[in-house]
Amino acid sequence: MDDVMDAAREPTSIEAVFAAERPRLVGLAYRITGSRLDAEDAVQEAWLRSQRVDPADLDRPGAWFTTVVSRLALDHLKSARRRRETYVGPWLPEPVRTLPVPGVRPRAGVTPGAVAADDDPAELAAVAESLTFGFLRLLETLGPAERVVFLLADVFDTPYDEIAAVVDRTPEACRQLASRARRRVRAGDVRHDLPDDANLVVGELLAAVAAGDVDQVISLMAEDVVLVSDGGSDARAARRPVLGNRRAARYTVNLAQKWLPRCLVEPMVINGEPGLVMRLRGHEEVFVAMAVQVCERRVVAIHFVRNPDKLAALELGDAIR
Repeated sequence: MDDVMDAAREPTSIEAVFAAERPRLVGLAYRITGSRLDAEDAVQEAWLRSQRVDPADLDRPGAWFTTVVSRLALDHLKSARRRRETYVGPWLPEPVRTLPVPGVRPRAGVTPGAVAADDDPAELAAVAESLTFGFLRLLETLGPAERVVFLLADVFDTPYDEIAAVVDRTPEACRQLASRARRRVRAGDVRHDLPDDANLVVGELLAAVAAGDVDQVISLMAEDVVLVSDGGSDARAARRPVLGNRRAARYTVNLAQKWLPRCLVEPMVINGEPGLVMRLRGHEEVFVAMAVQVCERRVVAIHFVRNPDKLAALELGDAIR
């Protein structure tokens, strides 16, 4: 009897595959849609569909889940792109917690998270790079099919015959889509290696901002720094990107003077880059999330998210990989 009960508690093979694949599937769907909420919906729907399929018909359950989740995420993306045409102000993806990149020392207060001992640091860094706001915003310039094909081929190393089943094209057509998308991504020039001193630079920036030292903030920013803030229709934010270190420094210091007295600050790795979240004192909800891109000891981009609908994604589940 005990053996029967133990067997009853053991997950089926499809359940075991889904549990093992779920973090990867959520990461894939998030990169396609730019939405953690939509990604979770797509993965949950794939699980429900798997319960209506005979396991004997699934020779490779992992590949089946990848195909179904990719198709569902592609549908979400097509619908979302129509809504974004009327979006108020700059659009940014939903911010998500991510694991620190190996080799980059986290600042005090940042939880390192679980990184398997056999994970390749270079591979983890490349995967983390594909989560940055700069990279995800560049993906917005691709068509939906291009985006899906590029991510599956270049980030998730999916064979082209499997990719073809997702976008209903031939493997050769998918190779052409991937090649075209690859050229556009390279032309966008947003890919970068997270420098070892990124957290140090961000720490110096935050200290200068908190002190109201505009000159020091300017010195830590690249001359052509870009600051993008997403408030949607419900929160106040700059309706256009703030360009240049002098304007960005003044804007950031002014925000800090208004926000810091009212908020608690928590350092956090946001979309693969050093950042933070703020919560209004006495409230649990995130008030604002910020990620900072550093290159050659200078801040080259700052991304603020104030849209409350997007900030809810920070409270969902584990960090995305």
